[in-house]
Amino acid sequence: MTDPESKAVIGIECGGTRTVALAAAVGARQPLARIESGPANLRLTSDSDLQSHFESLKTRLPEPVAIGIGMAGVRTEEDRQRLRACVARVWPSVPVRVDHDLVSALEAASLDAINLVDVRVILLSGTGSCCFGRNRRGVTAKAGGWGHQLGDQGSGFAIAYAGLREAIRQLEQTGRMGSLGRRLLKASGLKDPEAWVGWMQSASKREVAALAPEVFAAAAHGDPRAHQVIERCLGELLELALVCAARLDRTGKARVEFVLAGSVFLRQPRWLPHIESVLRAVRPQSVIRSLERESAWGAVVLAEQALASGEGSKVSTVLTPGLAVPPPVPRPESTGVSPTELRNPRSRHLDRMPVSKAIDLMVSEDSQVPEIIGRHRVALARLIRLAEAAIRSGGRLIYLGAGTSGRLGVLDASECPPTFRTPPEWVQGIMAGGEKALHTSVEGAEDDAGAGGEALRLRKVSSKDVVVGIAASGRTPYVWGGLAAAREAGARTALLCFNPNLKFTRSLRPDVVLAIDVGPEVLTGSTRLKAGTATKLVLNILSTLTMVRLGKVEENLMIDLNPSNVKLRDRALRIVQELTHVAPEVARTALEGSGWRVQAAVQTLRQKQSHR
Repeated sequence: MTDPESKAVIGIECGGTRTVALAAAVGARQPLARIESGPANLRLTSDSDLQSHFESLKTRLPEPVAIGIGMAGVRTEEDRQRLRACVARVWPSVPVRVDHDLVSALEAASLDAINLVDVRVILLSGTGSCCFGRNRRGVTAKAGGWGHQLGDQGSGFAIAYAGLREAIRQLEQTGRMGSLGRRLLKASGLKDPEAWVGWMQSASKREVAALAPEVFAAAAHGDPRAHQVIERCLGELLELALVCAARLDRTGKARVEFVLAGSVFLRQPRWLPHIESVLRAVRPQSVIRSLERESAWGAVVLAEQALASGEGSKVSTVLTPGLAVPPPVPRPESTGVSPTELRNPRSRHLDRMPVSKAIDLMVSEDSQVPEIIGRHRVALARLIRLAEAAIRSGGRLIYLGAGTSGRLGVLDASECPPTFRTPPEWVQGIMAGGEKALHTSVEGAEDDAGAGGEALRLRKVSSKDVVVGIAASGRTPYVWGGLAAAREAGARTALLCFNPNLKFTRSLRPDVVLAIDVGPEVLTGSTRLKAGTATKLVLNILSTLTMVRLGKVEENLMIDLNPSNVKLRDRALRIVQELTHVAPEVARTALEGSGWRVQAAVQTLRQKQSHR
């Protein structure tokens, strides 16, 4: 049997700017190997890219007896499960502990602790930011870390973003660029501040954060606006650090050590006196120091903990004390490969087909979809009745999906208010990855079951609602997280998928299952094709016939459309004429008198006609 101490433990720290991996003998605090690689944030990296990232590291590191990983973007147990599974594919049968990068930073800070303190709080400010602490009882607390759109106070991104806004503000007030604006314009590689508009729309979080050193440089050269930006942004992060400390010490008397980590703090030592004065104004007995070791050493500690746990080859996770970890969300099993993932024999030579023949093939494949959907009319009719009942009782029809499925759900929901004059809340679409995912890929969003559940809870789903999960494979974690939350709230649930091989337990099966077999795609696995066509058709039928049953249609006319533009006002005019047989000017007068409400205009004209 090999002595574990003759081999290395490996600690990997993955952040928004870079990855650092250390190999060390067990118990040693000098590295056998140290390598750097590109950034890796779990929420922004696909499974395949993450696996490739680790495989690249593996070729440059010694064989490990245990692995510890601290990674940005790890928030939930689902995240940990996903990360562990990826590690297991690269390093099979190796014990591993994983958590977010703040845990590894805190472990690294503890290695060099020389102060006897009751509470230790890490202030991390790099591309993003967060505060994380632990007290002597092992209780932890976290503040911040909500990402650059909702938080990341005092981060490189926040400072750069605030600097850009301040530069534009100065330009508008004075008509000229100040030193801050000139520095930022040059660093962003642009010649005209007008170009910032387009640049900000396409720039990544990391690219924006890279401008933060220019804000610090402007402040160091006497620019008062840059100084104010930094003071304000750092103040927001220091406030979070004090909130974190207060959660771990309700008395306000405990001795707290604040440890500064991340590139923003470590590369700007001249701001340390300011930071100390702000923190000690509230916590006079506090100790403030910079993180002396790379936080990757904290990941080494996690690896040593995994090895010491005696778990052998089992993949494990470090469970942060004081934080409840939800169990994995159950999903149906698939007894076979989803047809959408199989190769279509008709398109095996797609790359060599003449364009006209390829067009005929795609049209032929799509032409089969309506007939296939028709075989599910009984289940679809039941879903329509459930949606009607939900809306009549004050509930909602909610679509939930990822990728193409989610986008089509959002599209169908967004068309209901103009077509049927429905309140926006009647039919809602929820997309994994949020609004950004509507126009660009948000890697990993579909794998986050916790986010799916949270999305439903934020909308206060209840027993009055119907929630339709849309997933081509039928097994998307985000969708099943949302369906689980809907079931817990007593809502009726449905699944629209294109995998007839799903096996449900009785407690897991939704009220309605539409498992439609459209067969293999022309382009293998591209479910935006036939599966996407089928999804659009099913949602068209569902929302349209639900609104028909709710009285939003007379004959085959939209009697409750919202005439918000010239085209729709012309349509409204034609509908009123068609239903009442009046002259155009009479129809227009009635519509104007009813505030362009078609149904009201028709009723008014019919009442006048009945009294003649």
